[in-house]
Amino acid sequence: MFMKNLVRYFFTITAILVYSAVGFAQTPTPTPAPTNDDSPTKVFEVRLPVTVEDKDKKTLVNGLSRGDFVVLEDGVEQDVTFFTDEKTNPEVWVGVLMDTSASTKGKLKFSKEAAKNFLYTVLKVRKDRAAFMTFDNEINLLQDFTDKTDLLDKAVEKVNKVGSQTALYDAVWQFVDEKLRNAPGRRVVVVITDGDDTFSRAELQDVIDIAQRTETTIFGISTKEGFLGVVPGVEAGTIKDKGDKFLTQMSEDTGGKSFFLSDMYALEKAFKKISDELKSQYTLTYRPANQNQDGRLRKIEVRFRNREDEKKYRIRTKSSYRAVKDTLR
Repeated sequence: MFMKNLVRYFFTITAILVYSAVGFAQTPTPTPAPTNDDSPTKVFEVRLPVTVEDKDKKTLVNGLSRGDFVVLEDGVEQDVTFFTDEKTNPEVWVGVLMDTSASTKGKLKFSKEAAKNFLYTVLKVRKDRAAFMTFDNEINLLQDFTDKTDLLDKAVEKVNKVGSQTALYDAVWQFVDEKLRNAPGRRVVVVITDGDDTFSRAELQDVIDIAQRTETTIFGISTKEGFLGVVPGVEAGTIKDKGDKFLTQMSEDTGGKSFFLSDMYALEKAFKKISDELKSQYTLTYRPANQNQDGRLRKIEVRFRNREDEKKYRIRTKSSYRAVKDTLR
Protein backbone atom coordinates (compact mmCIF):
# COMPACT_ATOMS: atom_id res chain seq x y z
CA MET A 1 0.00 0.00 0.00
CA PHE A 2 2.82 2.36 0.84
CA MET A 3 4.42 1.79 -2.59
CA LYS A 4 1.10 2.36 -4.38
CA ASN A 5 0.59 5.68 -2.58
CA LEU A 6 4.17 6.70 -3.33
CA VAL A 7 3.74 5.95 -7.05
CA ARG A 8 0.43 7.82 -7.11
CA TYR A 9 2.05 10.82 -5.38
CA PHE A 10 4.93 10.79 -7.87
CA PHE A 11 2.62 10.91 -10.90
CA THR A 12 0.48 13.65 -9.34
CA ILE A 13 3.49 15.90 -8.75
CA THR A 14 4.80 15.18 -12.26
CA ALA A 15 1.45 16.16 -13.80
CA ILE A 16 1.40 19.42 -11.85
CA LEU A 17 4.92 20.30 -12.97
CA VAL A 18 4.16 19.55 -16.61
CA TYR A 19 0.97 21.61 -16.49
CA SER A 20 2.84 24.53 -14.87
CA ALA A 21 5.58 24.41 -17.50
CA VAL A 22 3.04 24.47 -20.31
CA GLY A 23 1.20 27.39 -18.72
CA PHE A 24 4.41 29.39 -18.31
CA ALA A 25 5.30 28.95 -21.98
CA GLN A 26 2.04 30.46 -23.17
CA THR A 27 1.70 34.03 -24.37
CA PRO A 28 1.36 36.46 -21.44
CA THR A 29 -2.19 37.49 -20.58
CA PRO A 30 -3.23 40.34 -18.27
CA THR A 31 -4.34 39.41 -14.79
CA PRO A 32 -8.14 39.68 -14.89
CA ALA A 33 -9.83 42.10 -12.56
CA PRO A 34 -11.83 40.70 -9.64
CA THR A 35 -15.47 40.53 -10.70
CA ASN A 36 -18.70 40.52 -8.77
CA ASP A 37 -21.49 38.89 -10.74
CA ASP A 38 -24.11 40.64 -8.57
CA SER A 39 -22.78 44.13 -9.34
CA PRO A 40 -24.27 46.20 -12.18
CA THR A 41 -22.42 46.24 -15.50
CA LYS A 42 -19.99 49.14 -15.63
CA VAL A 43 -20.35 51.49 -18.58
CA PHE A 44 -17.08 51.62 -20.50
CA GLU A 45 -15.63 54.44 -22.56
CA VAL A 46 -12.87 54.69 -25.14
CA ARG A 47 -10.26 57.45 -24.96
CA LEU A 48 -8.52 58.51 -28.16
CA PRO A 49 -5.38 60.66 -28.20
CA VAL A 50 -5.65 62.43 -31.58
CA THR A 51 -2.90 64.20 -33.53
CA VAL A 52 -3.70 66.61 -36.38
CA GLU A 53 -1.04 67.58 -38.91
CA ASP A 54 -1.02 70.08 -41.75
CA LYS A 55 -0.47 68.03 -44.92
CA ASP A 56 1.58 70.68 -46.70
CA LYS A 57 3.49 72.35 -43.88
CA LYS A 58 4.00 69.11 -41.91
CA THR A 59 3.21 71.03 -38.75
CA LEU A 60 0.91 70.22 -35.83
CA VAL A 61 -2.52 71.87 -35.86
CA ASN A 62 -3.94 73.44 -32.71
CA GLY A 63 -7.13 75.40 -32.02
CA LEU A 64 -9.72 72.80 -33.07
CA SER A 65 -12.83 72.04 -30.98
CA ARG A 66 -15.00 69.05 -30.16
CA GLY A 67 -17.42 69.97 -32.92
CA ASP A 68 -14.70 69.69 -35.56
CA PHE A 69 -14.43 65.90 -35.11
CA VAL A 70 -16.61 62.89 -35.83
CA VAL A 71 -15.85 59.51 -34.23
CA LEU A 72 -17.01 56.33 -35.96
CA GLU A 73 -16.94 52.82 -34.50
CA ASP A 74 -17.54 50.09 -37.07
CA GLY A 75 -18.94 52.81 -39.33
CA VAL A 76 -21.47 54.12 -36.77
CA GLU A 77 -21.09 57.67 -35.43
CA GLN A 78 -20.50 57.78 -31.67
CA ASP A 79 -21.32 60.42 -29.07
CA VAL A 80 -18.18 62.22 -27.83
CA THR A 81 -18.61 62.61 -24.08
CA PHE A 82 -15.37 64.41 -23.23
CA PHE A 83 -12.85 66.55 -25.11
CA THR A 84 -9.51 68.14 -24.24
CA ASP A 85 -6.94 70.11 -26.21
CA GLU A 86 -3.37 71.31 -25.71
CA LYS A 87 -4.51 73.67 -22.93
CA THR A 88 -6.62 71.18 -20.97
CA ASN A 89 -5.03 67.79 -21.70
CA PRO A 90 -4.37 65.46 -18.75
CA GLU A 91 -0.81 64.71 -17.73
CA VAL A 92 1.45 62.37 -19.70
CA TRP A 93 2.77 59.11 -18.25
CA VAL A 94 5.57 58.05 -20.58
CA GLY A 95 7.89 55.07 -20.47
CA VAL A 96 11.18 55.21 -22.36
CA LEU A 97 12.31 51.67 -23.23
CA MET A 98 15.88 51.34 -24.52
CA ASP A 99 17.31 48.39 -26.42
CA THR A 100 20.60 47.27 -24.84
CA SER A 101 21.22 44.13 -26.91
CA ALA A 102 24.72 43.39 -28.20
CA SER A 103 24.32 45.31 -31.47
CA THR A 104 23.68 48.59 -29.61
CA LYS A 105 27.09 48.68 -27.93
CA GLY A 106 28.53 51.37 -30.18
CA LYS A 107 25.38 53.50 -29.99
CA LEU A 108 24.66 53.56 -26.27
CA LYS A 109 26.31 56.92 -25.66
CA PHE A 110 24.23 58.63 -28.34
CA SER A 111 21.00 56.92 -27.34
CA LYS A 112 21.51 57.80 -23.68
CA GLU A 113 22.12 61.47 -24.39
CA ALA A 114 19.07 61.69 -26.64
CA ALA A 115 16.90 59.86 -24.08
CA LYS A 116 17.94 62.28 -21.33
CA ASN A 117 17.23 65.30 -23.53
CA PHE A 118 13.81 63.89 -24.38
CA LEU A 119 12.96 63.30 -20.72
CA TYR A 120 13.97 66.86 -19.84
CA THR A 121 11.81 68.20 -22.69
CA VAL A 122 8.69 66.09 -22.28
CA LEU A 123 8.19 66.46 -18.53
CA LYS A 124 6.15 69.42 -17.34
CA VAL A 125 7.18 70.23 -13.79
CA ARG A 126 4.82 68.80 -11.16
CA LYS A 127 2.50 67.35 -13.81
CA ASP A 128 3.91 64.67 -16.13
CA ARG A 129 5.63 61.44 -15.10
CA ALA A 130 8.28 59.31 -16.82
CA ALA A 131 9.90 55.92 -16.28
CA PHE A 132 12.97 54.29 -17.81
CA MET A 133 13.47 50.63 -18.74
CA THR A 134 16.11 48.67 -20.67
CA PHE A 135 15.68 45.38 -22.50
CA ASP A 136 17.96 42.77 -24.05
CA ASN A 137 17.76 39.13 -22.96
CA GLU A 138 16.66 40.65 -19.63
CA ILE A 139 14.14 43.39 -18.86
CA ASN A 140 15.13 45.92 -16.21
CA LEU A 141 13.08 48.81 -14.84
CA LEU A 142 15.81 51.26 -13.81
CA GLN A 143 13.48 54.07 -12.73
CA ASP A 144 9.79 53.86 -11.94
CA PHE A 145 7.46 56.77 -12.71
CA THR A 146 8.68 60.06 -11.32
CA ASP A 147 8.59 63.76 -12.13
CA LYS A 148 12.18 64.24 -10.97
CA THR A 149 14.58 64.57 -13.88
CA ASP A 150 17.63 64.01 -11.68
CA LEU A 151 16.42 60.48 -10.83
CA LEU A 152 15.76 59.75 -14.50
CA ASP A 153 19.19 61.12 -15.42
CA LYS A 154 20.87 58.80 -12.91
CA ALA A 155 18.90 55.83 -14.24
CA VAL A 156 19.98 56.48 -17.82
CA GLU A 157 23.59 56.91 -16.74
CA LYS A 158 23.54 53.46 -15.09
CA VAL A 159 23.34 51.84 -18.53
CA ASN A 160 26.88 50.68 -19.30
CA LYS A 161 26.63 47.10 -20.53
CA VAL A 162 24.71 45.15 -23.15
CA GLY A 163 23.00 41.77 -23.29
CA SER A 164 22.80 39.07 -25.93
CA GLN A 165 19.22 39.12 -27.29
CA THR A 166 16.32 41.52 -28.01
CA ALA A 167 13.12 40.93 -26.01
CA LEU A 168 11.33 43.92 -27.53
CA TYR A 169 7.75 42.65 -27.45
CA ASP A 170 8.05 41.24 -23.92
CA ALA A 171 9.45 44.56 -22.66
CA VAL A 172 6.64 46.65 -24.16
CA TRP A 173 3.97 44.15 -23.10
CA GLN A 174 5.26 43.96 -19.53
CA PHE A 175 5.65 47.71 -19.14
CA VAL A 176 2.17 48.47 -20.48
CA ASP A 177 0.51 45.75 -18.40
CA GLU A 178 2.29 46.44 -15.13
CA LYS A 179 2.97 50.17 -15.25
CA LEU A 180 0.50 51.92 -17.55
CA ARG A 181 -2.88 50.22 -17.18
CA ASN A 182 -3.64 52.23 -14.02
CA ALA A 183 -1.85 55.46 -14.93
CA PRO A 184 -4.38 58.29 -14.56
CA GLY A 185 -3.22 60.40 -17.53
CA ARG A 186 -2.30 59.86 -21.17
CA ARG A 187 -0.26 56.67 -21.57
CA VAL A 188 2.76 56.62 -23.85
CA VAL A 189 5.66 54.27 -24.63
CA VAL A 190 8.74 55.36 -26.57
CA VAL A 191 10.88 52.45 -27.79
CA ILE A 192 14.49 52.95 -28.90
CA THR A 193 15.74 49.87 -30.73
CA ASP A 194 18.14 48.89 -33.47
CA GLY A 195 17.02 45.34 -34.19
CA ASP A 196 14.24 42.85 -34.63
CA ASP A 197 12.75 40.94 -31.72
CA THR A 198 14.72 37.73 -31.12
CA PHE A 199 13.78 36.61 -27.62
CA SER A 200 10.15 37.34 -26.67
CA ARG A 201 7.33 35.01 -25.71
CA ALA A 202 4.83 37.74 -26.62
CA GLU A 203 4.14 38.42 -30.29
CA LEU A 204 3.49 41.62 -32.20
CA GLN A 205 -0.28 41.31 -32.05
CA ASP A 206 -0.17 40.73 -28.28
CA VAL A 207 1.61 44.06 -27.86
CA ILE A 208 -0.82 45.91 -30.14
CA ASP A 209 -3.78 44.35 -28.37
CA ILE A 210 -2.73 45.29 -24.84
CA ALA A 211 -1.69 48.80 -25.92
CA GLN A 212 -5.08 49.39 -27.55
CA ARG A 213 -6.93 47.97 -24.55
CA THR A 214 -5.02 50.19 -22.11
CA GLU A 215 -5.22 53.26 -24.38
CA THR A 216 -1.44 53.41 -24.76
CA THR A 217 0.25 55.15 -27.69
CA ILE A 218 3.54 53.67 -28.89
CA PHE A 219 6.29 55.62 -30.66
CA GLY A 220 9.13 53.63 -32.25
CA ILE A 221 12.62 54.95 -32.86
CA SER A 222 14.83 52.70 -34.97
CA THR A 223 18.60 53.23 -34.89
CA LYS A 224 19.25 50.19 -37.07
CA GLU A 225 21.11 52.22 -39.66
CA GLY A 226 23.62 53.21 -37.03
CA PHE A 227 25.41 56.50 -36.74
CA LEU A 228 28.36 55.70 -38.99
CA GLY A 229 26.52 56.08 -42.28
CA VAL A 230 23.44 54.96 -44.14
CA VAL A 231 22.95 51.35 -45.19
CA PRO A 232 24.25 51.10 -48.78
CA GLY A 233 21.50 51.32 -51.39
CA VAL A 234 18.83 52.39 -48.88
CA GLU A 235 17.49 55.90 -48.46
CA ALA A 236 17.76 57.23 -44.91
CA GLY A 237 14.53 57.33 -42.96
CA THR A 238 12.73 54.62 -44.93
CA ILE A 239 11.36 51.23 -43.90
CA LYS A 240 13.77 48.50 -44.93
CA ASP A 241 12.79 45.05 -43.67
CA LYS A 242 10.23 42.97 -41.77
CA GLY A 243 11.38 44.25 -38.37
CA ASP A 244 10.90 47.84 -39.52
CA LYS A 245 7.42 47.02 -40.79
CA PHE A 246 6.52 45.44 -37.45
CA LEU A 247 7.77 48.50 -35.55
CA THR A 248 5.70 50.72 -37.84
CA GLN A 249 2.59 48.59 -37.38
CA MET A 250 3.00 48.58 -33.60
CA SER A 251 3.16 52.37 -33.62
CA GLU A 252 0.48 53.18 -36.18
CA ASP A 253 -2.09 50.72 -34.81
CA THR A 254 -1.85 52.45 -31.43
CA GLY A 255 -1.96 56.00 -32.80
CA GLY A 256 1.78 56.66 -32.70
CA LYS A 257 4.53 56.92 -35.27
CA SER A 258 7.91 55.35 -36.06
CA PHE A 259 11.14 57.09 -36.99
CA PHE A 260 14.06 55.51 -38.88
CA LEU A 261 17.30 57.33 -38.22
CA SER A 262 20.88 57.40 -39.42
CA ASP A 263 22.59 59.99 -37.20
CA MET A 264 22.49 61.72 -33.85
CA TYR A 265 20.87 64.86 -35.21
CA ALA A 266 17.98 62.86 -36.64
CA LEU A 267 17.59 61.07 -33.30
CA GLU A 268 17.30 64.35 -31.45
CA LYS A 269 14.79 65.65 -34.01
CA ALA A 270 12.66 62.52 -33.58
CA PHE A 271 12.52 63.00 -29.81
CA LYS A 272 11.62 66.67 -30.31
CA LYS A 273 8.76 65.72 -32.65
CA ILE A 274 7.36 63.25 -30.14
CA SER A 275 7.61 65.81 -27.33
CA ASP A 276 5.87 68.48 -29.42
CA GLU A 277 3.15 66.02 -30.44
CA LEU A 278 2.35 65.04 -26.86
CA LYS A 279 1.93 68.71 -26.00
CA SER A 280 -0.35 69.36 -29.00
CA GLN A 281 -2.67 66.35 -28.89
CA TYR A 282 -6.43 66.37 -28.62
CA THR A 283 -8.20 63.76 -26.52
CA LEU A 284 -11.62 62.49 -27.60
CA THR A 285 -13.54 60.22 -25.23
CA TYR A 286 -16.66 58.42 -26.34
CA ARG A 287 -19.06 55.87 -24.89
CA PRO A 288 -19.59 53.07 -27.44
CA ALA A 289 -23.22 52.65 -28.39
CA ASN A 290 -22.53 48.91 -28.32
CA GLN A 291 -21.69 48.21 -24.66
CA ASN A 292 -21.39 44.46 -25.20
CA GLN A 293 -17.84 43.51 -24.24
CA ASP A 294 -17.76 40.50 -26.52
CA GLY A 295 -14.03 40.43 -27.28
CA ARG A 296 -14.59 41.44 -30.89
CA LEU A 297 -12.19 43.78 -32.71
CA ARG A 298 -13.88 47.11 -33.42
CA LYS A 299 -12.65 49.54 -36.04
CA ILE A 300 -12.23 53.22 -35.13
CA GLU A 301 -12.17 56.17 -37.50
CA VAL A 302 -11.91 59.86 -36.61
CA ARG A 303 -12.94 62.31 -39.32
CA PHE A 304 -13.47 66.03 -39.66
CA ARG A 305 -17.10 67.09 -39.57
CA ASN A 306 -16.28 69.56 -42.33
CA ARG A 307 -14.97 67.24 -45.03
CA GLU A 308 -13.12 70.14 -46.66
CA ASP A 309 -10.71 70.07 -43.72
CA GLU A 310 -9.54 66.63 -44.86
CA LYS A 311 -7.92 68.27 -47.88
CA LYS A 312 -5.68 70.35 -45.59
CA TYR A 313 -5.18 68.24 -42.48
CA ARG A 314 -4.35 64.64 -41.56
CA ILE A 315 -5.69 62.90 -38.44
CA ARG A 316 -3.75 60.18 -36.61
CA THR A 317 -5.11 58.02 -33.80
CA LYS A 318 -5.42 54.33 -33.00
CA SER A 319 -7.28 52.30 -35.60
CA SER A 320 -9.11 49.71 -33.48
CA TYR A 321 -9.57 48.11 -30.08
CA ARG A 322 -10.81 44.80 -28.73
CA ALA A 323 -13.97 45.04 -26.63
CA VAL A 324 -12.96 43.03 -23.57
CA LYS A 325 -13.33 43.55 -19.85
CA ASP A 326 -10.12 44.96 -18.44
CA THR A 327 -8.87 46.86 -15.41
CA LEU A 328 -8.40 50.52 -16.30
CA ARG A 329 -8.51 53.59 -14.14
